[in-house]
Amino acid sequence: MKIAIDAMGGDHAPKAVVLGAIKAVETFSDIHITLVGKEEEIRKYLTKEARISILHTDEVIEATDEPVRAVRRKKNASMVLTAQQVKEGDADACISAGNTGALMAAGLFVIGRIEGIERPALSPTMPTTDGKGFIMLDVGANVDAKPMHLYQYAVMGSIYAEKVRGISAPRVGLLNVGTEDGKGNELTKQTFDLLKNSSLNFVGNVEARDLLEGAADVVVSDGFTGNIALKALEGAALSVFSLLKKQLTSSFISKLAAAMLKPKLLGLKKQMDYSEYGGAALFGLKAPVIKAHGSSDEHAVFSAIRQTREMVANNMVVTITEAVEKQTEEVK
Repeated sequence: MKIAIDAMGGDHAPKAVVLGAIKAVETFSDIHITLVGKEEEIRKYLTKEARISILHTDEVIEATDEPVRAVRRKKNASMVLTAQQVKEGDADACISAGNTGALMAAGLFVIGRIEGIERPALSPTMPTTDGKGFIMLDVGANVDAKPMHLYQYAVMGSIYAEKVRGISAPRVGLLNVGTEDGKGNELTKQTFDLLKNSSLNFVGNVEARDLLEGAADVVVSDGFTGNIALKALEGAALSVFSLLKKQLTSSFISKLAAAMLKPKLLGLKKQMDYSEYGGAALFGLKAPVIKAHGSSDEHAVFSAIRQTREMVANNMVVTITEAVEKQTEEVK
């Protein structure tokens, strides 16, 4: 199994990417990783070369670049060449922690969409209080959507939850302003009807306040609403941990209490840590494409590689293609 990684993408590149890749090849004996980027910088951290190769390029897409223009003009950028590796059959999947919009553009223009998928979806796995997590899609690939788009998101998310996350009959929920039937705007009302009449395990509307409690295994939304919900959850979690840290270091007594609680607090932080779940998958493309978090450290990169390996091993693209064809016929 071959995985191409944009070694220059992310806040801690290339160090975090290289160290994560080394950890991955030490853990999994069936993968080969191609690191795409500035060879001189990559080699500073590359202490193991077994099953790791380098594709050199000096060109990089920056966070400030306009995504579509950058992909079209910077043909030799590390992110574009990473996608090109997949297109040419030199890699089975690709990963980048770089510019999200550019990666989506590279996925669409270089790798291409699965036939029958109208819009790809960006889907991270989010933490829950019970530690199981849930898939949320779309969180920003498309700010506008039609009911059929959301329906296809539900199909793809269900397949991922079952095949990669090992959840039997995953529960599908529609993000809405209330849990009652008939709630929401025209988009959610029409999507509700499609999901209700499908063979998916649809559990109805779910509210944002219930997401972290595990209201569903797969949560479907248009990209605009999904992105706002995602950022709100991330911001709230960071604020809570910040306030907790402030209170636990405010006095000598609280510091003693913090020392006693440290193992429990570290466990809680790990349970709610995005890096445990890998990156955000771009569903609907002809090969697995994973967007790792921009602030990914070595562990987060390793988790993204593990996630990508599972997607390739479970033949996700073929399974999604077959399921979308079947499900689309079902609702016509």
